[in-house]
Parts: sequence; C-alpha cells; structure tokens
Amino acid sequence: MPDVIQLLSDHIANQIAAGEVIQRPASAVKELLENAIDAGATEILLIVKDAGKELIQVTDNGKGMSPTDARMSFERHATSKIRNIEDLFKIRTMGFRGEALASIAAVTQVELKTRLAASDVGSRIVIEGTEVKVQEPCAVNPGTTISVKNLFYNVPARRHFLKSASTELRHILDEFTRIALANPGIGFRFWNNGTEQFHLERGNMKERVVALLGSSYEKNLVPVTEKTDILNIYGFIGKPAAATRTRGMQFFFINGRFIRNAYLNHAVVQAYEGLIEKDAFPFYVLFLEVDPARVDVNVHPTKQEVKFEDDRMMYSYLNSAVKHSLARYNIAPSLDFTLNPEIQHLPSVQLPYTETQKQETQKGYLYSAFSDKDQAHIIERKDSLKRWKELYEIAKTPQQLAPSNLKSAVGQEDDFASQASLLTGTETDGKSSNGMMLLHGNMLATTVKSGLMMIHIRRAQERIWYERLLAEWNSDNTPSQQVLFPISYETSPQDAILLTGVLPDLARIGFDIAPFGKNTFAMQGVPGSLPDGEERNVLDEVIDHLKHESPDAVNKRTEMLLTHMARRLSRNKHAILQPEGQQGLIDELFACSQPEYTPDGKRVFVIIRKEELEGMLG
Repeated sequence: MPDVIQLLSDHIANQIAAGEVIQRPASAVKELLENAIDAGATEILLIVKDAGKELIQVTDNGKGMSPTDARMSFERHATSKIRNIEDLFKIRTMGFRGEALASIAAVTQVELKTRLAASDVGSRIVIEGTEVKVQEPCAVNPGTTISVKNLFYNVPARRHFLKSASTELRHILDEFTRIALANPGIGFRFWNNGTEQFHLERGNMKERVVALLGSSYEKNLVPVTEKTDILNIYGFIGKPAAATRTRGMQFFFINGRFIRNAYLNHAVVQAYEGLIEKDAFPFYVLFLEVDPARVDVNVHPTKQEVKFEDDRMMYSYLNSAVKHSLARYNIAPSLDFTLNPEIQHLPSVQLPYTETQKQETQKGYLYSAFSDKDQAHIIERKDSLKRWKELYEIAKTPQQLAPSNLKSAVGQEDDFASQASLLTGTETDGKSSNGMMLLHGNMLATTVKSGLMMIHIRRAQERIWYERLLAEWNSDNTPSQQVLFPISYETSPQDAILLTGVLPDLARIGFDIAPFGKNTFAMQGVPGSLPDGEERNVLDEVIDHLKHESPDAVNKRTEMLLTHMARRLSRNKHAILQPEGQQGLIDELFACSQPEYTPDGKRVFVIIRKEELEGMLG
C-alpha cells in the first residue's frame, strides 16, 4: 500500500494554529495589545472598524523592531523571550510562544510599520495569508503600528461563523478592559467606527477602575493589600452594596495576566458569605503576584487558564485577605476580645453573689457537667427526659402555654392550627374552613381526594404572574407607571451594548428606558405591578442572561424577559396569609395552562397519596 502520512504545508499549518489562537476579532486585539505592552509602550491606540472584521489597528510608542526582527516576527515559534527550557518557568511577559503574529498573518491581510528610536527610517511589511507581498523602508514614528484587515478573508467558513457586530464588539471591549485594568501605568485610547470609546490617562489603579467600569463603583471600592513570603495580593473588592446578579465584574490577574479560575472565585465568594444574597456576585479586581515557577501559564492557547503548584494555599491566602479587608473597613463583623466598659455596670456584675444563689447553681446538672473533669463534652443519657422537661418548664411558648396546656391543646382536633404552630415553631393561619394550612411560610398544604397536596407558594405565584404577563405581551397592552424622578442605571460598556439591543423588548413589558450619556440609562417608566426597588434586579438578571445566551436563543428572548419579571413579582408572601388569599392562589394556579411547572421547569406542587402517608406511619 502507498504511504498516506505526509507533512502539512506551512500555509495549512498556520491556518490550523490560527484556529486555536485567533478565534474572533477580540483574539487578535488581545494578542496585538499584549505585544505592545511587551514592547515597553506607555501610550497605545486601538482602532477597530465593523467590530474588527474590517480593521484592527494598534499603534504604540514602544521600542520598535529592526528590519530583520520585523520580518522574523511573522515566523511560527519565533520569539525573543525564550532561549532555553528554564525560561518557560520564569515567564513574566504577556506573549512568549511566537504564535500570535504568524497566526494572525495566516488569516488576514497585515501591514506592519515599525522603527527603532535610534534608527532614521523604519520598515514596512505587507503580508497576505502568510505570503510576504511588500518589505521596504518607510517613514514612521518610533514604535510600531500594525493593521489587521479583513479577518478570515481566506477562510470563508470561519468568517461565516462570526457573530453580529454588537456581539463581537462586546468581546473586544472585554479584552480591552482586562488589559487596561492590568496596566494603569499605560495610557490607552480606543476608537470604534470613528467614535472614541475610551481615553484613559496614565494613573493609579483606583482611577483606572473608575474610568473603565463606571463612577458608581468609586464609593464602593474596598482596598485589599496582603504581602506574604509566597504570595502578594492587592487590588479592590466591592462592598456588599456593589454586588450584582450579573457575572462579568470579577477580574483575576496572575503576574499581570488575566485568568479565569472557578476555584479562586469561590474563595472570594465564600468570604462574602452572609453579606450578599446567594444569587448575587461580588465585584473584585484582584492581582496576585507569585513566583512564576509556582504557576504554569502555558496550559491553554489563549493563556487564560493556569495551573498552580499549590491550589489550596492560594485559596486560603485569598480567602483570608478578602475577609481581612472586609473586617478592616467594618463591612464584615470581626471578633473583638476587648472588654466593653459598659459590661462592668450590669446588675449581674455589680450585685453580690449570694450563698443561696451559689447552692442553687451547684445543684443543676449543667454545673457538674462543666466542673467535673472530662465531663463537659458528654451529653448525659440518664434521666434525659427529665432534663428536657426542665427545659420546657423554663421556656414559654409564644402563646405562653405550659406543658399541661400543650397536652390539652394537642387533644383537640378543632385546634389543629395551634398544634402546627407549636410543633413547627412557625406562624400559621391554621386549618380554615377551606382545609388549608400554611407551613414554614413558603408552602401550602391542602387535602385532595387522593391524599395531601403540597404547593410551593413562590413558584405558584411565578407561574401565575408569567401567564398574566404573557397575556399582556400578546395583547401589546402592558401598563407602564411613570416615575416622578427618573431612575439612573449605569452599566459597563459591554453591558450597555447588550441592554441597548433589548430596549424595544423591555418597552413592551412596561419599561420606559432611554440612553442617558455614556453607559448610563434613565428609567422614566417601570411596569406598574413591579415592587419598588426591583427595577435594577430585573435589568441585572436580563443582562446576565444575555451574556450567556446561546446563539439560537434569540427567539426565546420573550420567554426569558417574562420569566425574570415573573420571578421578581412572585415575592409577595402577604397575599396568602388569609384563607381567601390561599384559595385565590390555588384557583389562579389551576386556571393556568401549565400549573405543574414554573417557566424554567421547576415543580410547583406535589401530591402525596393517601397510601404513601399510611405507609410512612407503618
């Protein structure tokens, strides 16, 4: 049989490599900006047209390149940063593998102009699909200007799979934001289709965070600074008030390089436990400096995933640093072992301890348990019922019922509500004439012919509200309540693009929102049924959904908007405290087209059959 294995041509190999490194216009932006930073630039200009599909141009005032280096930079695996294998374990630069320019040149039309500060003239190179078309001297300022035109012009299939201009621009903004955050000492300018998006002057970290992410964060920034022998942590975290229901305002940098790491993110989120809601995400911009030998940055083509020598150590240091900062600025409670002077004036401290009180105390079983050696950790089983009876005699029920009264109450079938209240410790309205009972404040129990039905109240309300909103949507008659003073809603540049795209849909569910300056929107009207303060939460959830929306989910956007609205409207527990409200909830639920499930597929109720109940009781 003939031989079938052969080497790929350089042209095809470069295109394959480009598929790994250059996935979309934002990938090229990232590589070009990182090259400019590595060149020692203090001012960088980024220009894009048609979301990078037509043009991506980066101009820097870095050290530039000689004519030979300019040509060599487009060869695969040509790099100035690696000389031997040991260099891989002490990398502090952004690019080092020599793949970026070769990959870009394989799928674009590239023009490079560069000049060393000590040279009188520079070099100009034009490459199309890895083929050098022009190499000549030129007049250019010291530094480098590289223009990338017609991305994927020679790979139509790849170009076809690029998303809309707004989506690609949002990804470019993501990359620009990360790089600009990591380098506050460099000035950045960003132009899109002839309009200046950002003009960032050189400054400190706080100024860069506010300039990039919005002035609303300025009053919510908490500095983090921890230095150890192994790891240095610095940057900012947000106060609990800055937490949002949208991801994307979380930034980790290892030695100046942006990374994604769910394990480290959990360390930060865990430090906020009890301070923010479970479905909220804290804001942070955190920089970790560690010996490059302790971290491997060469595990992914985009270099956004890394491996640590000791993950647990990194987790512990980061978690402690965030907790320390929250406590230092009186955001999280911390233990104070100093004695409050007011304690000295309490009656229990001032009044004398009589001999009678001492004898009564020594008779109690708790005294012997804590005074006898090796007894404090033992729960005495002997006469345990007697001990519990003593506790019940001391503790009073909310209705001030003694155990004897409790026994008589339990024997009365008509007082089933009081039994449930005493046994569960929750407020109930009891068994009314309609045979329903409120349990733990969030479930409704009612008897049906086949057994017992348990209804999740919030989910039932969510289904009811969803179908109400859907009916209003279909009739195009959703009421909007005008507000006395417009509500300002500020977002990041990326989120502003997303929100702008769904303003017509939001208007159809009752939101009257209009752009109001850079990355800011003014809400002049809100859905009439929406509780006060929930407007921002709805918008946060909508934006978060859009960030993770699959390409084929556009036709389901109406369902998504109504689901988020229904979720916010279904938090009214007061409506079902009275029997009439409970009956009304059940009537409305079973008038729905799909009462068994919420819009996102969760069970609303469950029926426990009579046979199952009897089996539970043996």
